[in-house]
Amino acid sequence: MATDFFESQDAARRSTGRLVILFGLAVVAIAVTIYALAVGLVGYHGQDRTGAILLDPNWWDPELMGVVALAVLVLVGGGSLYKIAQLRGGGQVVAEQLGGRLLHRDTTDPQERVLLNVVEEMALASGTPTPPVYLLEDEEGINAFAAGFSPNDAVIGVTRGTLHQLRRDELQGVIAHEFSHILNGDMQLNIRLMGVLHGILLIGILGYFVLRSAMYSSMGRRSDRGNSAIMLLALGGGLIVIGALGTFFGKWIKASVSRQREFLADASAVQFTRDPDGIAGALKRIGGFVSGSAVASPNTPEASHLFFGQALRGGLNSIFATHPPLVERIRRLDPSFDGEFTTVESPEHRSAAGGAASQFAGAPASQVSIEHAVEDIGRPTLQHLAYAAELVRSLPAAITESVHESYGARALIYALLIDRDPDSRRAQLEWLSENADRGVDALTLKLLPDVEQLDPRTRLPLIDMALPALRDLSMGQYRAFRRNVDELVRADARIDLFEWTLQRILIAHLAQHFEPVRAPGIKYRSMRRLAPHCTILLSSLALARAGADPEGAIERAANTLGLPELVKLPAERCGLAQLDGALNQLARATPSLKRQVLQACAEYIAADGRVAIAEAELLRATADALGCPMPPILP
Repeated sequence: MATDFFESQDAARRSTGRLVILFGLAVVAIAVTIYALAVGLVGYHGQDRTGAILLDPNWWDPELMGVVALAVLVLVGGGSLYKIAQLRGGGQVVAEQLGGRLLHRDTTDPQERVLLNVVEEMALASGTPTPPVYLLEDEEGINAFAAGFSPNDAVIGVTRGTLHQLRRDELQGVIAHEFSHILNGDMQLNIRLMGVLHGILLIGILGYFVLRSAMYSSMGRRSDRGNSAIMLLALGGGLIVIGALGTFFGKWIKASVSRQREFLADASAVQFTRDPDGIAGALKRIGGFVSGSAVASPNTPEASHLFFGQALRGGLNSIFATHPPLVERIRRLDPSFDGEFTTVESPEHRSAAGGAASQFAGAPASQVSIEHAVEDIGRPTLQHLAYAAELVRSLPAAITESVHESYGARALIYALLIDRDPDSRRAQLEWLSENADRGVDALTLKLLPDVEQLDPRTRLPLIDMALPALRDLSMGQYRAFRRNVDELVRADARIDLFEWTLQRILIAHLAQHFEPVRAPGIKYRSMRRLAPHCTILLSSLALARAGADPEGAIERAANTLGLPELVKLPAERCGLAQLDGALNQLARATPSLKRQVLQACAEYIAADGRVAIAEAELLRATADALGCPMPPILP
């Protein structure tokens, strides 16, 4: 059974601590081994007349130990820091290193369009921005990966073999598995693992260059039989052997950290799609396919633990596999599996997203239920997937076309912010005509009638759909877009709930792409220290209500937090600026504390038994601000 979002986040944090410990042990082992090699080289005094080696090692030399330890720390630590810095670009860097090609919505390839649709539906159903999709064009094996530090910079990578060999339901199972890695914190752990292990592997690379230099030196001076040449050869050979030890440690660490997470991702994928046959079918096809899940890119070894299936074959790759055996994975999903793999190589792609009844069609709902909203975080269901698929199908063609390209996405966001009040609308449109890129104001006007007819529940999903296109803006375009959004929000001299929600989500996701924003670390492990920020948040929720507070609502929410003394603040002490500051601090709490905060918010909102769309949007925006992607809230 898959763990819930908050437990998975805690488990990922523990795994990160375990990774640090294993890395430290590996570095110590390497340093001790290099020290032993150095002692041998220092104690080497050549050969006597009979050819016997003269060796007088001093096994404890504090000065030499210090030099070796410093050199290992500089080399391994420096190599790891260099790789981590290189990966700061997020999943895009990994995808490009593996030979991935970014897929665009205007592709005419039917298989690529199916893939893009599946990924978009999964993103909308899970409440995350739609990630860019990369195709590993030259890879025949059936495989996929998710890479990035957070859902905001995540990418999905898929091999061409996956598109050729899998049915749509099987592809959906694979993508659901990868979304599980995005949501559960595995993806961040995996990309950090790439950076950390790179430093260990540098020892062997250094040994290769030392050995090669020694060999060329000896060839150039054949009469040289001195100690220096022999010592260089010994040093290079020794470092290569120690590098092999580093490779051994690297594979052991990857296998130790990764394997159990694959079982959990499989279970989460089934929980998401309610179709164990989809992901089990994909695994059976891997077992019966001549290329299996192999990935031939030269950069595969360092990224092998990111993939859906075992990307490397043979040797230590089998002994220290980053993935559990196929048969074991399949039998956990399909206990009746008889060991016979699927060998069909040209399946027809299904166009249906699944057989679930739509939760979206019909008249716009004015109220929704948040009874299970916090439980659903990181655990979208088949109903959310059906809702997302129907939402995409129900959008007017003009909006569907606009949301997927940067020019139209800007106009769509502007249209969402246009006020219905005639005076405010006039001021907003005048601003756009003077400051928006040429033609965007006209497109905004063209989209307005369709936007105003949308179900209010589509607004946040539309933002998630538009984010990939908005990330394609240049820096100058981004700054102009952000300034225009701010001006449209201020045009009516007030900021309503939806405007704040939209602004908050846009800033949170786009700023991380265009500006040097550091991810918040854990600062708060006690709810008591969060009390002032919780007070502002709950008081802001109270102000968002159109009527009076339900009796005892604040008290019940405060008891959920374990803060019975919490009282509602007056309006002047909990404005949007204060709310922004409070959310920034709450984002630095442990996952278990975030769960409590969101449960308290949900209890307060639902206290009167009536949850308006605006209140549900505020709850989703709050969850998003805390780094807890909440699926759409269904009627």
